[in-house]
Amino acid sequence: MQAHEIDYQIFGEEMQYVEIELDPQEIVIAEAGSFMMMENNIQMETIFGDGSQQQGSGLFGKLLSAGKRVLTGESLFMTAFLNQGHTKSKVSFASPYPGKILPIDLTEFQGKFICQKSSFLCAAKGVSVGIEFSQKLGRGLFGGEGFIMQKIEGDGMAFVHSGGTMAKKELAHGEVLKVDTGCIIGFTKDVDYDIEFIGGIKNSIFGGEGLFYATLKGPGTVYIQSLPFSRLADRIIASAPRSGGNSRDEGSLLGGLGNLLDGDNRF
Repeated sequence: MQAHEIDYQIFGEEMQYVEIELDPQEIVIAEAGSFMMMENNIQMETIFGDGSQQQGSGLFGKLLSAGKRVLTGESLFMTAFLNQGHTKSKVSFASPYPGKILPIDLTEFQGKFICQKSSFLCAAKGVSVGIEFSQKLGRGLFGGEGFIMQKIEGDGMAFVHSGGTMAKKELAHGEVLKVDTGCIIGFTKDVDYDIEFIGGIKNSIFGGEGLFYATLKGPGTVYIQSLPFSRLADRIIASAPRSGGNSRDEGSLLGGLGNLLDGDNRF
């Protein structure tokens, strides 16, 4: 299915959102929970899977499309936004946590882009969001992303989100980049992705960086994020109140009493 052609504009710096401009009868699909705002002519509809199999397919095709999304940790359903008016209309989608939105023109990546699970935000109708199985046991067990990653296929625009600041690396043939396993946003289909043991007893036990890192071998394009959501969540959990109301009162000489005085009251 040929994807719809959509125009877009990204706003913000560290808390970004993308505004999609739809011509009449154009559709954009989005991950559940990413919707921000839309104009009056936009109609919203919940669909099975990614919508790429909605036309001309039976129940089995729709269930297969939805089932692939479950394997990547996503919901069975996505949301389609249709411009049912006679003029152009806009709909916007926001990142779920601080970071950047990466626009991907699949025609520039030979129709396929591989990314981490749960990074997909929205795309033009006709773009397929599926699963990319790892054929290497080590990568599946220790690679941070497991055996399954997301693959985005088609000939339209897609958008993924990342945490923190984003870096783009162009790898020449045979060039290798070593990355923390959680810091990968995605890469083009010709990049060879594997994991490697850090080595050394001191590095493994006391290094604090885990036992493995990812190796990305060119040729191809790689996108890296500085703040994976898992790392952000770990810091939040570590600073959260403990049982009994105890918490890390950074910079406070009064501890828990300081919370009462400054209005940070936890019951």
